[in-house]
Amino acid sequence: MADGYLEKRYEEVFGKGAKKTVVKHTSLESLMEKNRSYRGYDQSFVVKRDMLERIVAVNAKIASAKNQQVLRFKLVSKETGAENIIQNIKLGGLLPELHLPYPSTEPEAFIIICSMIPETKFVDIDLGIAAQSMLLKATEMGLNGIMIGAFNKAKVTEAFNLPYDPLLILAIGKGKETIKLQPVDAGEKLAYYRDENGSQFVPKIKWEQLIIE
Repeated sequence: MADGYLEKRYEEVFGKGAKKTVVKHTSLESLMEKNRSYRGYDQSFVVKRDMLERIVAVNAKIASAKNQQVLRFKLVSKETGAENIIQNIKLGGLLPELHLPYPSTEPEAFIIICSMIPETKFVDIDLGIAAQSMLLKATEMGLNGIMIGAFNKAKVTEAFNLPYDPLLILAIGKGKETIKLQPVDAGEKLAYYRDENGSQFVPKIKWEQLIIE
């Protein structure tokens, strides 16, 4: 192929001086590393409903145990009752002395994950797949989140008149924290912690030590 052929062809198609568009792809590994559990959020950023819809939409593409697809999702924003969730959740269970989230950093957008049938092993498999997939999508969109299992089911169900049993809540927003992974050896302490600057460190066992020989 002659030197400069592709450049000349590009100009023929798009015009002389046209800038080339470079599409950047984020690797799955990068998304997983950025997908941390944020307990504090920038409330100046508003998560719109269409953003939550894009996140939930991944459920039409992911695996489902026995392909039962029994999970349903309630989208909640500040305007549609986020306060009812904030009042009934607990964050930072390993750091109770911090009383997280700090005032004015509470999440204001949520996805309540419900099941149409009683919880079973297969429902829980779907739940894990769905929650992780949705948070990875949020991360791809430049957002952050956290899975919340510590919440008052009865009060959340009543507040939103849910027709199904809520299993898990995802908070979605723009994280306002510094979170770092800390490689550790198997047998070391695994509890996450914060330093004097407020940065959070999350111990993760080195992958080589996860393999059974």
